[in-house]
Amino acid sequence: MIIPFDDRDGSIWFDGKLVPWRDAKLHVLTHGLHYASAVFEGVRVYHGKIFKGREHNERLHKSAEILGFKVPYTVEQLDKACEEVVKAQKITNGYIRPIAYRGSEMIAVSAQHCTIHVAIAAWEWPSYFSPEARAKGLRLCWADWRRPDPATAPTASKAAGLYMICTLSKHKAEDKGYNDAMMLDYRGYVAEATGANVFFAIDGKLHTPKPDCFLDGITRRTVIGLAKKRGIEVVERHIKPEELAGANEAFLTGTAAEVTRIAEIEEYKFPENKIITQLQKDFDGLTRD
Repeated sequence: MIIPFDDRDGSIWFDGKLVPWRDAKLHVLTHGLHYASAVFEGVRVYHGKIFKGREHNERLHKSAEILGFKVPYTVEQLDKACEEVVKAQKITNGYIRPIAYRGSEMIAVSAQHCTIHVAIAAWEWPSYFSPEARAKGLRLCWADWRRPDPATAPTASKAAGLYMICTLSKHKAEDKGYNDAMMLDYRGYVAEATGANVFFAIDGKLHTPKPDCFLDGITRRTVIGLAKKRGIEVVERHIKPEELAGANEAFLTGTAAEVTRIAEIEEYKFPENKIITQLQKDFDGLTRD
């Protein structure tokens, strides 16, 4: 049974204070709803501790700056607010969703006089993909939509509007029986899945797409650091789809996805999991110990 996110018990931090969950509402004529003038983050909680919270809140500020507005709370205030929410919700292993958006003062392309609102919610959320899918490895198909040129969209931000094509791609993949979709960028290079970065093991090295038109994920950077500690060379570069024929391992990284093996991307199969298994253990040790 699906429990709607607008009808739950607990509290949400909304514009500076904790309010009852069901009272954290916005008007239907909110600019962020009509024009996607919103930025957000996804943060993990492991054993009651927030993982990389400061980095996420710093990125929220940066994303807002890219979209032309300022978050009305400091990073330190957001850090404290996240802690308040986790404590109020009694979260052990879960997820935090901070969001900042333009309000309802103006409904037009111009939004110079809109108030900026901020909300932070948290809920228990053990895993993004099912245990069965994680154990077998994910099955992905190729997405029809491509990550856009930085000259056509604010691709360095974690902006709500950039996820429209991700939802479309994810839905089509699920309708076809896949777990997710792999997206190319506007040039035809491998980019990322619908909500996670990707790595490929080729000849003992890890290759990952250069994040020049999509987010350089916080988990992505964490895993690169873990790999380097293991003496595994990491190559950040543009990757052509046909190069996947030479890869024997593949995996996703992300706040939601964590470190999750990919078994196949349509015609390309990735039968091994030696490097992935080690990095999963290292990541688990970093987040759960």
